Amino acid sequence: MPDTQAVSPSGEQWVIERGDQRLTVVGVGGGIRSYDVAGRPALFGYPADAKADAGRGQLLVPWPNRIADGRYTFGGKDQQLPLTEPAKHNASHGLVRWATWQLVEQTDAALTVAHRLMPSPGWDGILDLAVRYELGDDGLTATPSATNVGTSPAPFGFGAHPYLTVGEGSVDELTLSLPAGQYLTVDDRLLPTGRAEVAGSDVDFRSPRQIGAAVIDTAFTGLAAGDDGRWRISVSDERWRTTLWADAADFGYAQVFTGDSLPAGRARHTGVAVEPMTCPAGAFATGEGLIVLQPGQTWSAAWGVQAGAVS
Repeated sequence: MPDTQAVSPSGEQWVIERGDQRLTVVGVGGGIRSYDVAGRPALFGYPADAKADAGRGQLLVPWPNRIADGRYTFGGKDQQLPLTEPAKHNASHGLVRWATWQLVEQTDAALTVAHRLMPSPGWDGILDLAVRYELGDDGLTATPSATNVGTSPAPFGFGAHPYLTVGEGSVDELTLSLPAGQYLTVDDRLLPTGRAEVAGSDVDFRSPRQIGAAVIDTAFTGLAAGDDGRWRISVSDERWRTTLWADAADFGYAQVFTGDSLPAGRARHTGVAVEPMTCPAGAFATGEGLIVLQPGQTWSAAWGVQAGAVS
């Protein structure tokens, strides 16, 4: 019998390290399988012998979140995407989550993965996608880019789907800091119906407070940036804090999800998803926050994760 080596369900495993940081990026979807700082997870990932569940660590391209009925019109042409969230009759989280990505470059503390997104049912664009992951003194920085290498304009949005953790037993124990002024109201298919002010609502975490029994699966906007132009959303306990930051000029929305709809045993026990997004659900149909990439045009932005002891 020839020697064989089992292939991981998430494909190739690429590891970079710097100091006490260790990051694993995978070939299936090009996303993050694990990110540890000081020997503890900063992102709640998944093992090498499993595939990503609940969008964990994945890249959401060329749209984040949902498109109602998978239908939109662009350039005068009606499009019908596959319904990847059949229970709610939506097209969800883009087209590259299960695609094979390639390693382009790797050093001790940085790597770049890439994928060419070709036309498929409901999608006519041709995009060269890449993400550079780099570990520095200030933690993890991810810099995605998309270049339209086709001959026609292409609609575009970007999101990522990491789950923040500090090693808690349940998300109920976490203190959440979320500097958003508004949130998007949704229907029972989780499609936007309008906007509401965060002030006075159950999802007002502008002053950090414990999540407790709060159920959150909400897109936020009006995110307040610091002097460096980045907004920050953090989870913490009395000893440790994990923060996701994003360039506010590029990422106008963030979805936060406490995991209540996950299967028994995992619901509210596998971190808090904090998803930086360039546009909200339905952008291909409504145009809200939509980026239109002209032939030859490149979009790029940055987001990242920092973790460490509470000072």
